[in-house]
Amino acid sequence: MAATKKTKKKKTTTTAKNAKPATPKLAAKAKAAAASAAKKWGPRADLGAPIDGFFAKRPPEQRALLEALRAEVERAAPEAVGAIKWGMPFYTVSGQMMCALAAHKAHVNLILAGPPGTFADPDGLLEGGGKTGKHLKLRSLAEVPLPAVRDWLRAAALGARARTAAG
Repeated sequence: MAATKKTKKKKTTTTAKNAKPATPKLAAKAKAAAASAAKKWGPRADLGAPIDGFFAKRPPEQRALLEALRAEVERAAPEAVGAIKWGMPFYTVSGQMMCALAAHKAHVNLILAGPPGTFADPDGLLEGGGKTGKHLKLRSLAEVPLPAVRDWLRAAALGARARTAAG
């Protein structure tokens, strides 16, 4: 009977110092991960920036829709201040959020700030069931329900003013 010889494998541990990526693609990913880990979190570079640049960067069909919504916001609350937050225009009244405009690949959202029951919506056009607001998803200028949008924006402005007064 032949004797079998057992060999022990030497256990090695891999650390960040001695690890070698198998491919250049993995090396690039590891380098990017290390660079992002070294970054410290801070405010977005566009935080508080003027909103004109946001509209200028949109494709023509979205720009027309966004500009129409912007005009309605200014009509409902001439005192509203627009600034970029989280990469999109937010409108505030005396420091309280009124609404925001978001542009996505296939649609635009009108985001309305207010607790449940703030916005009358008999046609069920508004989406979202959150505690802080609802949104209207629009794909073209032709589908904007102007009378309802005007009512909702007036209600959002009124709510922002009330939150300011409540302090």
